[in-house]
Amino acid sequence: MTRILVIVNDVDSHLGNFANWMIRVGVEFDVRIGPVSGAPGAGELRAYDGLILLGGGYMPDETDRAPWLAGEADLVRRGLDTDLPMLGVCLGGQLIAQVIGGEVRARTGTPEKGYTWIDLTEAAAEDPVFAGVTPRSAFLESHVDRIVDLPAEAVLLATSPACRFQAFRVGRAWGTQFHPEASSDNISRWDPENLAELGFNKEVLLREASEREADSLGEAQTLFSAFLAVVREGQRPERS
Repeated sequence: MTRILVIVNDVDSHLGNFANWMIRVGVEFDVRIGPVSGAPGAGELRAYDGLILLGGGYMPDETDRAPWLAGEADLVRRGLDTDLPMLGVCLGGQLIAQVIGGEVRARTGTPEKGYTWIDLTEAAAEDPVFAGVTPRSAFLESHVDRIVDLPAEAVLLATSPACRFQAFRVGRAWGTQFHPEASSDNISRWDPENLAELGFNKEVLLREASEREADSLGEAQTLFSAFLAVVREGQRPERS
């Protein structure tokens, strides 16, 4: 049985569609909620074939507000050292970026909210996870913080006009700024006044979601299924 460890950093940023897709293909997942139980010790990764790190309203080094992020960074380091497949979404991707020597800045550049057009790079066509994704696709965004620099060993896989680093890979770790696990249900819960302060209209975002969500869902499932294939291909014999 393939097993994946999932770290939830914010109860409002959960597994979403990822849970359904893993259940459908018989992947077992163990969810740890950072604000409740903290991050597990890095040694626990021996029991898993992959690691997923989800989003949240923190900077990756904001351990005063989110003390479990220090342990989560240790998980990333151990995962990189052992070539464990990892997928980091939003905060999770930023955390991977920081661990490998990249730079993440708070409230920098233009915020992105709602279904946003993402352009894949040429390198994505050869990437095990992104090769099957359409070169220009809409994915759900929700961020004001962002990665502003990555080390040379990181491969840039996707970008957008407002945010250069939308997706990257280092080794067998992938990070995304966008949310492939999310849906328009997330937008329906957003506060319209907070959105207005960032320059967005909730009704416009919902209308765009109705136009783009179906195609986006297919692209997201393609991406995530490819990640699960990487996890299974590298499954350790003792975990088979």
